[in-house]
Amino acid sequence: MDDVTKEQLPSGEVQNSSSSMRNVIVLRADLEAWQRLNVAAFTISGVASQEGAVGEIYHDASGNHYLPMFHDPVLVFGVTADEMARTMERGRTRGVRFSIFTRDLFNTFNDADNRAAVARVTAPDLDVVGMAFRADRKVADKILKGLKLLK
Repeated sequence: MDDVTKEQLPSGEVQNSSSSMRNVIVLRADLEAWQRLNVAAFTISGVASQEGAVGEIYHDASGNHYLPMFHDPVLVFGVTADEMARTMERGRTRGVRFSIFTRDLFNTFNDADNRAAVARVTAPDLDVVGMAFRADRKVADKILKGLKLLK
């Protein structure tokens, strides 16, 4: 098991850490609570699809099995529209792949319609209300610099 160390997040907060990777969700802070939950669930599913992101299957003493979860903690940040655009640009320039959720997706009801809604809009015109990514801690910290954890 890795040694657990205290580390300072880009927001200035301190947490215990035992990993060199970060799982991150960035949400528009002006979303309603149900929208935040919806966007977080959809965007983090993209991170879960990445090789090495999740651990082993869980099981209890009764022999029941449960789906695996992330190896690393998930950090959730709340941002303005300008901070979202800046965070996305920082991710792109560092070659980090990320999932997105646009405001239009609140009006779609399946994956094909979701992808079509994103495909209709050029990158600068996407109204992104959430994104998620997994990256090396040092790279993630540069992308997230100046952002605050969602409270």
